[in-house]
Parts: sequence; C-alpha cells; structure tokens
Amino acid sequence: MLDLKFIRENAQLVKQNTANRLAHIDVDALLGFDTKRRDIEIRIDELRAKRNVASKTKPTPEVIEEMKKVGATIDELEAELLHIDEGMRDLWLTVPNLTHPDVKVSANEDDNPVLETYLEPTRFDFEPLDHVQLAEKHDLIDFERATKVTGAKFFYLKNEVAILEFALIHYALSVVMKHGFIPFTTPDLAKRAVLEGLGFNPRGESTQVYNIEQNDLSLIGTAEITLGGYHMDEVLDEADLPKKYVAVSHCFRTEAGAYSKFAKGVFRVHQFTKIEMFQYTMPQDSESAHRELLAIEKELFQGLCIPFRVIDHCTADLGTPSYRTYDLEGWMPGKPNKEGGLGDWAEITSTSNCTDFQSRGLNIKYRTHGGRKEYVHTLNGTAIATSRAIIALLENYQQKDGSIRIPEVLKPYCGFDVIS
Repeated sequence: MLDLKFIRENAQLVKQNTANRLAHIDVDALLGFDTKRRDIEIRIDELRAKRNVASKTKPTPEVIEEMKKVGATIDELEAELLHIDEGMRDLWLTVPNLTHPDVKVSANEDDNPVLETYLEPTRFDFEPLDHVQLAEKHDLIDFERATKVTGAKFFYLKNEVAILEFALIHYALSVVMKHGFIPFTTPDLAKRAVLEGLGFNPRGESTQVYNIEQNDLSLIGTAEITLGGYHMDEVLDEADLPKKYVAVSHCFRTEAGAYSKFAKGVFRVHQFTKIEMFQYTMPQDSESAHRELLAIEKELFQGLCIPFRVIDHCTADLGTPSYRTYDLEGWMPGKPNKEGGLGDWAEITSTSNCTDFQSRGLNIKYRTHGGRKEYVHTLNGTAIATSRAIIALLENYQQKDGSIRIPEVLKPYCGFDVIS
C-alpha cells in the first residue's frame, strides 16, 4: 500500500496516477476517513490525559462520576475508530502504486510498447497444428477426463509432456540458481491478510482468487504470494540484502472476467505449475534487480529458442502493486490473430518492480548500517509457467510429419529427443 502521509501530502498526484491506471478510487473519501480518524485519535488522547490527571488525586464523588462518563466516551470513540479503520483500509488497499516515469500513459490496455524482439516468428512449409491438435495426436493432454473429475479448464498432462513439464522445472531452476537464487517449494495456501497486503484482491466478483470456505485461507495464484509473505513483520539486515528466492508451486486462478480472452487448451486454466522468482532489495537497487529478473527470463527462453518480444506495460495494463512491469510475449503459431489467421504473440512471463508497496502492506523493513529502519523493495518475475511454455514448445517445434522436436537444453532432462 502507499504511504498514507504521502497520499495526504500529494493528493493531486495520487488522483492523477489513479486515473492514468484506470483505477476508480475515491481518494477524497479515503482522505476524509483519514481526517476523521486523526480527529478522533486526538480526542481520545485528550480524554485519556484528563483521566490520568484525575487518577493522581483523591477523587470526589463528582470526579468519579465524570470519569465514568469519560470512560464511556472513550469506549464510544474507540468503537467508531474501529468502524472507520475498516472502511478506510478497504479504500486504502485499492489505491495503486506510483508509476515509473518512463511508463507509457494510455487508457488502452493493449497499448504496450515493444522494447525488443528475439528471433523471427516461426514459419512452416506445411499447415501447422495448434497445441490442442498436437496433444490429441500424440495423447499428451486429457481435457475430457479432467473435466469429468474436476471441471472445465483443468487438465491431465501425460506421456512425454508429463516428463516435459518436469524437464522445464529442472531447467528453470538450474538457470535461475546460477544467478544466486535460493530454491523453495511453498504452501499452496496463504492467509487472506497476506494477499491483501501484497495487493491481491481476494474478495468481490472480479477476484482471481479461490477462497476456502469457513477459513481465512486462499489458494495462491502465484508463489509471489507465499514468497512475499515469507518475511512478513520482520526487520532484515542491510548486509543480508538482496534476498533472492525462486519457488516451484501450483497456481490457482478463477479467471473471472476472462470470457472474452483467448483461452484455448492450456493457455488460460484454473490450475498450473509455475517457477517464480522473488527479490527483496534496498530501494536504490530495485531497478537494477528488475533488469536482472528480465535478463534471466530472456536467458531462459533464448535457451529454449522460442521467438519472443519484450513489452513494457502501459498505465492501463499495470497491476495494483506494480511500479513497472515487463512481459515476455512468446510466438504461438496456433493462436488466432486479428487478421483472422493463425500465429500471434502471447504472454509467457512477467516481471514487476513493486517498490515498497508490498513491504508496507506486510510490514517488511531492513535496518541500515546506521540503525535506521526502512521498507524494503520487492520484485517478482516468472521464470517459467509450464503450461504456456508447453504450448510454445509444441507449436514451434512441430515437424511436417507431425512429430515434435525437443530443444537441446531440455534433452538431458527429458531423456528423449522427439515426441512422435
């Protein structure tokens, strides 16, 4: 969350940033709560001081009666303060992070500048198949039985593609760990307070979060949640920063509101496996850490020889906690394009610098050499989301005879060279 003092002193800037990011937040209502809250706190402090003075003298019956009224008033004001805090926090949590000055201001969420491209889109001298057709041809993914067992948008991976997923996990970990990241597996659940502190919305019709009934737990949509909550309410030492973690986890998403988006096969599903990178840094180091995360994502997909381009999210496409976000969009030969044909770019990784937005929400600080305590900056980045990587591999590596080659970097982990 943003610093409330900053919002108070820079209300117009926050309003403009909120508008640029298409977040319909009533900043004036938040500041109204803030003013009322501070007024009540002052009144409570005055009444407590009055009661403390009275307690140091021999009370008369009149003073005793007056102090009873003072106590009752304090109770009423504290109850009112609790009510104000609840409404205020709900508003405060929805105010988006500030935006990097180089981010493009646009009201069109697809208006994302392309920063660079790696390899040309794959072209074939035959009619290519999409990943669903290839999976059916080689008995690699079972959607029908997954729907029977679990519901729509779930799937079974089987045969060579089940091995391919594990190969992608091993490959991603081997590359990321060379850059000093500590490997984790994390819980698949987290407390809702952790999600809220990190800027995820676990409530409402548009939520992407599966909540557990009669419990304060939610299924995670990314290991960013469990890695981000790992140091909640802690003070880290400056000498120990940056902390660089990489985690393998299952990810669960409701995909609410995604009805108009491309969702064929395993592109947009309710459960998938992801290898996620996360960093805690000092404020002055977060931009260089962000570039490092992007460089690792590029290294991974250059190793797989998948054509991709790097995009820089415009203001309309930034998530609430993000200061700046880069995506890798991979080339997917089987994805329908705007011209009515096949072949288009699609997100395969994302990396965001969240500055101190998340650490403020979860109270994660570091102690400087001089003894001061400051909020750390947090960053996240997808190493590999296995379902989308599998789409890109199947579709880009298919051959005229219907077989699918395995990239050189994955062969040691797969134990086979081709799916045929």
